[in-house]
Amino acid sequence: MTPDAFLSLLHDHWPMTLAALDDGQRVRLHDALHDLATADDGRSVERALRGLRMQLRTLPPDHPVSQELGGTVRYAPGARATTIDRVLLGELLNVFAAPARGPGDLRRAAHDRLWEVPALGTAELVPEAAHDTAAAGLIRLSHPGVEDRYPRFQFMPGTGQPLPVVRRVNHILMADKDPWGAAAWWLGGNRWLAGVPAELLGAVPDEDLARAALELVAG
Repeated sequence: MTPDAFLSLLHDHWPMTLAALDDGQRVRLHDALHDLATADDGRSVERALRGLRMQLRTLPPDHPVSQELGGTVRYAPGARATTIDRVLLGELLNVFAAPARGPGDLRRAAHDRLWEVPALGTAELVPEAAHDTAAAGLIRLSHPGVEDRYPRFQFMPGTGQPLPVVRRVNHILMADKDPWGAAAWWLGGNRWLAGVPAELLGAVPDEDLARAALELVAG
């Protein structure tokens, strides 16, 4: 993974990342990002990148960013680390310039992102799925005062029929107890699968998806 790809991954999971850290860890993460932003040569950029990755090692092992921390950083030929995306870096730092946000606020921001993914309502499900969603093994996302949403990737295209592999993996992920965590797994990057699980449905063997979920649970 290149430095820019790593920053892009961090950007995609930024609210979830900050929500997983305590106040002291967020301060140290800010300092590491600031060091990267002010680095003015290849050597200092590489040193700042190492410091940033070190601060992120406090993330839970199932966090999408954690899954990339053990990988080797690769650079474009002749470019080394001086090709850092300063726009992305600035957006990450801008969060710290905003009014302080507690873990609850950041967790809600992560939930809001998941809430916006394409989804079906209860009326769009096939009768057997709508009758007993827990038994059907579906991720059901709930917000007070609005209809529950069922992320669209769980169903056969053009239907409200659940995919058997999704129900199997959701059972492994205990989606009935933690639907938001299960949704984050499906819709986040996965190092074991080298992609986003929801986007790999039908493209990789069902066994690979189940094995990747078991790797998370075992971890």
